[in-house]
Amino acid sequence: MKPVFIKETEEKMKKSIEAISDELRKLRTGRPSPALLEEIKVDYYGVPTPINQVATVSVSEERALIIKPWERNLLGAIEKAIQASDLGLNPMNDGNVIRLIFPTPTTEQREKWVKKAKEIVEHGKIAVRNIRRDILKELKEMKKNGEISEDDEKRYEKEVQNLTDKYIEELNKLFEKKEKEIMEF
Repeated sequence: MKPVFIKETEEKMKKSIEAISDELRKLRTGRPSPALLEEIKVDYYGVPTPINQVATVSVSEERALIIKPWERNLLGAIEKAIQASDLGLNPMNDGNVIRLIFPTPTTEQREKWVKKAKEIVEHGKIAVRNIRRDILKELKEMKKNGEISEDDEKRYEKEVQNLTDKYIEELNKLFEKKEKEIMEF
């Protein structure tokens, strides 16, 4: 049976991976994705609200997002919010829906996005290693206080290292997948 602190360590590492995965999902690629709009908020009766909570966002054709607000009077607010964002896209409002056309990105833009993805994954690796460092410090303290034996300390250190290796590998796979997604034409 695994000790509680090993389970907690694994949970923390899983949460780090989930956070990085979520951040990568929001990173722009050559293809449009509704996830790109998740951070953009619209003034909905005085409350900043994510676009996906006031409109249906769908992908159409090859390079367009269609935003259909549930209330027509939100078209202008959604349009302004997108223009104010750092997406660098020009929304087209036809009175019913807003279209966001994604031009085919240049190789330079793609390389920049890959670099950003690499940075995000690197932050994830640092987080996982920090979790490992903290638990190893805790294990040394437990051994010093006589709570665990030296053999137990070594065994737990090995388990923690195996967890660390597992989640670092998972981060590498997330990066490879995102890189492939960004670079495909």
